Amino acid sequence: MAEETIVLDQPTGTEGTTRVNVRVLDIIAALATQEVEGVASLRGSFSDRAQEAFGRRVRGKGVEVVQDDAGLTIDLYVYLNYGVSVPKLAVQIQERVKMQIAAMTELSVNAVNVHVGGMISPKVASTIDPNNLFGEEETPEDGQ
Repeated sequence: MAEETIVLDQPTGTEGTTRVNVRVLDIIAALATQEVEGVASLRGSFSDRAQEAFGRRVRGKGVEVVQDDAGLTIDLYVYLNYGVSVPKLAVQIQERVKMQIAAMTELSVNAVNVHVGGMISPKVASTIDPNNLFGEEETPEDGQ
């Protein structure tokens, strides 16, 4: 199965072509999205999570790039931090992705669709001491 590539515009008088694998666009879009403050993560498949559990970084998860006659359309599947303004953050993500794709490939993006899959709440610090699960021993916080 051949990898899908996109041919970039070449300056006039240049010989040859430059092709970019669509997975490169996935990576650019994913990194640009993760740079936006308020984005918790991108959606990943079960196999992505399994590969990450074994220490392998998976790029491009939660990103779908489609090229048609009208140009590029990018769908992003994200989880956001609890408390952010979803419409404002979605606009920031769209602008960031369009800017990074244009800067790195000189391709124009017609649409960036942001799909919010959920909100991630902040982690609460655990007050349980794993060495004293049942509170049988006195600790310095107890005042003694």
